[in-house]
Amino acid sequence: MLPFKRVNFLRRGFGVLELYKRGERKMSGGDMEAKLKAEINGGGGGGGVEDVYGEDRASEDQPITPWTVSVASGYTLLRDPRHNKGLAFTDKERDAHYLTGLLPPALFSQDLQEKRLMNILREYKVPLQRYIAMMDLQERNEKLFYKLLIDNVEELLPVVYTPTVGEACQKYGSIFRRPQGLYISLKEKGKILEVLKNWPEKSIQVIVVTDGERILGLGDLGCQGMGIPVGKLSLYTALGGVRPSACLPITIDVGTNNKKLLEDEFYIGLKQNRATGQEYYELLEEFMSAVKQNYGEKVLIQFEDFANHNAFELLAKYRTTHLVFNDDIQGTASVVLSGLVSALKLIGGTLADHTFLFLGAGEAGTGIAELIALEISKKTNAPLEETRKKIWLVDSKGLIVSSRKESLQHFKKPWAHDHEPIKELLAAVKAIKPTVLIGTSGVGQTFTKEVVEAMASMNEKPLILALSNPTSQSECTAEEAYTWSEGRAIFASGSPFDPVEYNGKVFVPGQANNAYIFPGFGLGLIMSGTIRVHDDMLLAASEALAAQVTEENYAKGLIYPPFTNIRKISAHIAAKVAAKSYELGLASRLPRPEDLVKYAESCMYTPIYGKYR
Repeated sequence: MLPFKRVNFLRRGFGVLELYKRGERKMSGGDMEAKLKAEINGGGGGGGVEDVYGEDRASEDQPITPWTVSVASGYTLLRDPRHNKGLAFTDKERDAHYLTGLLPPALFSQDLQEKRLMNILREYKVPLQRYIAMMDLQERNEKLFYKLLIDNVEELLPVVYTPTVGEACQKYGSIFRRPQGLYISLKEKGKILEVLKNWPEKSIQVIVVTDGERILGLGDLGCQGMGIPVGKLSLYTALGGVRPSACLPITIDVGTNNKKLLEDEFYIGLKQNRATGQEYYELLEEFMSAVKQNYGEKVLIQFEDFANHNAFELLAKYRTTHLVFNDDIQGTASVVLSGLVSALKLIGGTLADHTFLFLGAGEAGTGIAELIALEISKKTNAPLEETRKKIWLVDSKGLIVSSRKESLQHFKKPWAHDHEPIKELLAAVKAIKPTVLIGTSGVGQTFTKEVVEAMASMNEKPLILALSNPTSQSECTAEEAYTWSEGRAIFASGSPFDPVEYNGKVFVPGQANNAYIFPGFGLGLIMSGTIRVHDDMLLAASEALAAQVTEENYAKGLIYPPFTNIRKISAHIAAKVAAKSYELGLASRLPRPEDLVKYAESCMYTPIYGKYR
């Protein structure tokens, strides 16, 4: 038997040699000799252990080199969210990976861990506390985070996404713990490609990017808009099955015009007014080029919460050169069109038989309107210019009409029809007599009692969609819509509302949530190797979602299926999108799988713990 000290010395010596052999630390022969001598002689100060981290000289003003061994074991393994299983590590795994003593002796299954955490989450009364707890879990145990989200999607979706994510973005500077994505600011101009290479994952399939100028209905939140890309990509994984390691959240920080944030000592972004014009577009051009260079032609770039003037221009500029998708314009349009198609079973007729009035003429409003017009055009073979005449928009200055055309922004001009000017929404409702009223204004309580009553007086079953997020910005509540229409309205909203009882009947409001569309849409693009997004793919996604609504759902007044089946729904959407991509010749993954639904399901990430050797 070798003496203990001798064994310890040999272990240290061979450990250094092993690091050298594996190339995990590049050392010259002299460096390695010095390292061995340091190990043999007790490594300097600190009680015979080499001061690798510079802790014994922490007060000295000198640089130190941070380093780590790449194999995850022991304490490092418990700190690695991708591999950590917490109390689910078996005795054999604890032994093999130096975890014995680092964990309490109890062994929990993943299901028991889930039950325990759901009990804890339900104890929190404040939604933001639940959000923070979920983000902490994601940074601690990735698989458990996604299992919780998948198994409890209807309960947790409002926590990790709208409406709670809006409050989280407003307070992001205070609740920020550690980065969950890449921050690219004006300071990185000229070296964005280098910044992208700092991200540890190299096989990226989906990027969600924002510049934080129009976060939900909350306005300019600057760098604190990062909560949106993080939340969206969590849903790409939980609802669409895209691998977490293939997702990259990015915030482009060009400053903020939010005076409150600029004066906030805890604000985490650039403290300057927003860059605009050439400076802004040069940064975006460098970013788009760097993404394509670093990740290839088939990486999906989803634009999120850009202000109207930039959103339309960026989509128009890059849709022919990159695989890009704007969720506010295209995703919202697709999910709303799906709701309208399924609602026809309740209100009767075809889309071409109905008249649509929008409150709000920004990204969402004009995007939805265009997709409705496109769908009617395809179904009736009527020119797009003609089908647009069934759709009217009201903006902050009133009804969009021909006499205003010269002063309108370019994306509003197609909706300027011949009619006398009208300032107020109520007057517009009475004049246009719409069968469908859609709110995308971002302003709460704008569907007043008088407006809803006017809709109900003209329609047996008025279709009312209050789509603005978060809940505080919704044009009206579910209770208001059902009460003011005497229980006749077909209602859906952007953020969730609880069921409403009216005259002894329970009404379950639908949620026109983009989360129905973008995860499955993205999966369809990825699994088919699609190189460009085409509008026909959005129509295919809408029809696929509408087909998932059952008679049982209709009986409750629902025009969207429940989120409990969202993974199945996403697989069907992915299959239809992929099929359309193959049909249009835009898919690069060949040969085409025979059963696209089964193929989509086989591509989906599942957050079940693996067994470690």
